[in-house]
Parts: sequence; C-alpha cells; structure tokens
Amino acid sequence: MNKNTLWTVLGVVVAIVIAWWIVSALFSILWFIAKAAIVVVVAVVVFFALRSLFSSRARD
Repeated sequence: MNKNTLWTVLGVVVAIVIAWWIVSALFSILWFIAKAAIVVVVAVVVFFALRSLFSSRARD
C-alpha cells in the first residue's frame, strides 16, 4: 500500500465520521422541531378546551 492509498482511506474514514455526526445532529434538531410542534398543537387544544369549559361555567 503506497502513501496516497493510505491518505485516501484515512480521508474516507474521516469523511464518514464527519457525515455521521452531521446527520445525527440534523436528526436531533428535526426531532426537537417535530416535538415542539406537537407540544404547540396539544397546548392550543388544551387552551381552547379549558376556555370553553370555564366560559360555559361562567354563563351558568
């Protein structure tokens, strides 16, 4: 194995490690955004449910 082949193999390994880290970080960010969106939707549903519950009690 000559020197160029060794550097090529090392470059491929480093590229795979960096790509793995970037993809992992992107999936973490995407999961956080999806989780935050679900929380917002549930919070809006709960807010309107509580608002309608308390407004119907206030009318009684």
